[in-house]
Amino acid sequence: MSGSLVVTGSLSVIGLGPGSPGTLTPDAAAALEAADALYGYGPYLARVAERPGQARHASDNREEGARAAAALRHAADGANVALLSGGDPGVFAMAAAVCEQIESGTAAWRSLEVRVVPGVTAMLAVAARVGAPLGHDFCAISLSDNLKPWDVVERRLAAA
Repeated sequence: MSGSLVVTGSLSVIGLGPGSPGTLTPDAAAALEAADALYGYGPYLARVAERPGQARHASDNREEGARAAAALRHAADGANVALLSGGDPGVFAMAAAVCEQIESGTAAWRSLEVRVVPGVTAMLAVAARVGAPLGHDFCAISLSDNLKPWDVVERRLAAA
């Protein structure tokens, strides 16, 4: 079929939870085991046991876009890639960076199988540990200005 794009790799964006090995979900553990290569912030990679034959690609903090692009490139080359995230990848984490890169990247990236594997957030783990569930109404706002200007954070706080 001429003109068709065939991509055989995949990308799993995996939430490692808040740090305790007991908070890693079974789905996340299985996705880590199945991956040919792991990409992640160095301290997150250090939380995952090394497996023979599994490549590891560490990067620094504040390099989310470049890390996501590198993982997408590797997956587009046919590998089963895991991109690590602390907590849950959809909450102030790597799933958004992957979506941004896919939107601006090559057609091959849009043809990849991309799966977000949820993890336990720190806010959920802490609430459970101290016996203060996040019931009824609550709001989660990142107070980090690493990826957005402080005036945006202030506007969000005022709106909440």
